[in-house]
Amino acid sequence: MAVVKSLRETARSLKRQTVVFYFAIRDPRMPLIAKVLAGFVVAYALSPLDLIPDFIPVLGYLDDLILVPLGIALCLRLIPEPVLVEARARAEKVSEKPKSYSGAIIIIVLWVMGSAVFSLWIYRLLVAGDMR
Repeated sequence: MAVVKSLRETARSLKRQTVVFYFAIRDPRMPLIAKVLAGFVVAYALSPLDLIPDFIPVLGYLDDLILVPLGIALCLRLIPEPVLVEARARAEKVSEKPKSYSGAIIIIVLWVMGSAVFSLWIYRLLVAGDMR
């Protein structure tokens, strides 16, 4: 149980760090190389595509467990301290905001409606032969 709790906390930490990097990238005081590297780290951490696919036993998760923390460590060395402090403060404010369940419901309803319209269009195209 302690391992699961530790992994959950590590995942939260990585998520927090990607938000910090997002805000740091937008700061004009960031060096270009740090912006590029932080952008790659955020994109790789959030991307569903991996260097080694996750379905490959052990190796699939190994790249996430090695590459993302290494990228984060390197970015932390390249980002100027004042930028990092401000980015952390902004990320903390964002994480404190209340979640909007009504907004989530609206988004879900829009996705369901869009999916229904798209499905109806595909059905008419394939089954009914209607090309409108």
